[in-house]
Amino acid sequence: MNLLAIETATTACAIGVRAGDTQIDRVLDEGRRHTEFLAPGIAALLGDVGLAPRDLDRVVVDRGPGLYTGLRVGLATAGALAQGLGCDLVGVTSLEVLALGAFAAGVRGRLLAVVDARRGEVFIQRFDLAARVTAVADPAVVAPRAVAEGIASGGIDVTLTGDGAARYREVLDVAGVTFDATRVPPTSAALALGASRAPSAGVAPLYLREPDAVANFVTRERS
Repeated sequence: MNLLAIETATTACAIGVRAGDTQIDRVLDEGRRHTEFLAPGIAALLGDVGLAPRDLDRVVVDRGPGLYTGLRVGLATAGALAQGLGCDLVGVTSLEVLALGAFAAGVRGRLLAVVDARRGEVFIQRFDLAARVTAVADPAVVAPRAVAEGIASGGIDVTLTGDGAARYREVLDVAGVTFDATRVPPTSAALALGASRAPSAGVAPLYLREPDAVANFVTRERS
């Protein structure tokens, strides 16, 4: 099965392709220029593995949580490709992709996937990494200080991964915390999840809160 994975939930734009036994994962840009880099990056990567778009069997896309504009670009591109090519469409979340990526890298025990949500907040989800990856809480949006306080009061060792953990490392560096270096949800993990997950007619974004533009408008109206 030939798969394409699209990752635009964070400031980075990344893609991955699996064609038979060949797999290539590539970060195209880390400066929030998803619209500029995504389409030509897909065309170039497909060419590198000898595939034409019509050869794709499945498109896997990160549906969030993450940055609003990036998610819209990724979901719109994935949806257009799946519809135009008549191939399967599968959605994954940024937090589960981070967790599976850490698992594949050998991390075990309690893990907290942390994605930078801007506005002084992070998107988080807790996982147990043992024989497999198991989510033990729903995704949530919280302040980094609250995350640190929860870890400190729990007294349990935990690994933190994701760009939110990197950005707020000074706040989150409390007793029992180990930091994984991964910042971008790895497309290799998205490909693995997408290969085994049932396709759907459409993929809805997982925002967890209002877009920045809406929140800023409401704040101005209240003031």
